[in-house]
Amino acid sequence: METDERRGTASEAAASATAPADEVAPPRQLWVEEPAVRRRMPDPVRTAAVRAVLIMSLTVIQAVVAFLCTLAGSWLAFPMVLSGVASTVVATWSVLDVWVTRQVWNQRNGVVSVPSSTARRMRRERRSARRAARAQARKDSRIRRRGAGGLSRA
Repeated sequence: METDERRGTASEAAASATAPADEVAPPRQLWVEEPAVRRRMPDPVRTAAVRAVLIMSLTVIQAVVAFLCTLAGSWLAFPMVLSGVASTVVATWSVLDVWVTRQVWNQRNGVVSVPSSTARRMRRERRSARRAARAQARKDSRIRRRGAGGLSRA
């Protein structure tokens, strides 16, 4: 394959030779942005997740080193196995920390408002009830003022 073919210039030249003059193909874009499918994680959850990934990767590296030391018969094998067990406990704890942090964040910041959310519908109903109560209170206060003013003048 020629360099031109890899770059696409030869195929573009061949396509432009066969295509009519009024049909010009749009240039190929190098980068096409697509909207995000999922929302971004909250900062505390993302921090906990990054911490968990780092701890887990160090644990895996430690386990490999312990395995290789065991195969080699090195004196370092026993301490590495012991510390590997301890780091496994720490890695499990860090994964649980991500889960707990996510749950706490969801509880503090409410449910995710999706169109089918029950909480969203209930919030909307409470808001409309409050609006109706305020409107009724304004209407009642206007009637009282007008009525009281008319009686005192007569």
